[in-house]
Amino acid sequence: MGTLRVALVGFMGCGKSTVGPVLARRLGFEFVDLDLDIQKTAGRTIPEIFEQDGESAFRALESECLARCARRSHLVVAPGGGVVIVQANRRLLRTHFHVVYLRARPTTLAERLRGEAEHRPLLRGHPLEDRIARLMGERGAFYDEVASQIVDVDGKSPEAIAEEISSGLKST
Repeated sequence: MGTLRVALVGFMGCGKSTVGPVLARRLGFEFVDLDLDIQKTAGRTIPEIFEQDGESAFRALESECLARCARRSHLVVAPGGGVVIVQANRRLLRTHFHVVYLRARPTTLAERLRGEAEHRPLLRGHPLEDRIARLMGERGAFYDEVASQIVDVDGKSPEAIAEEISSGLKST
């Protein structure tokens, strides 16, 4: 698999941070949760970055951390759900990664995110289902655009999802 890099994209709550380590172990790769990498780089939490500097500053940090990952090999990276809204990130993902879109139904996402909306800056202060539907509407075409592989995650275990991704890697 040479210098293969796998990026798991999809809406928040689709399972990127859960499936990522399982897939990385299966492939013998390193796992990077991009949000944790951003927090380490900034020395602050993502909500703090959003509150103090705004979303555009967060997106710039996210792009910088993603570009660093693109220069590494044998890596599974799980970026945040909004990574695809920046055109340069979409280009980087398509060029340097096997991109797996972990697709979930809005109802699944709402169930998974119900208890954490207050910790996610883009979900605060809005009815959860409405906010998910609006953001998915904005981002859905971008996920499709960058995807090398699409995996529907509803009702599947992280292990089953990792197995499906691995099978897709072998066929590329």
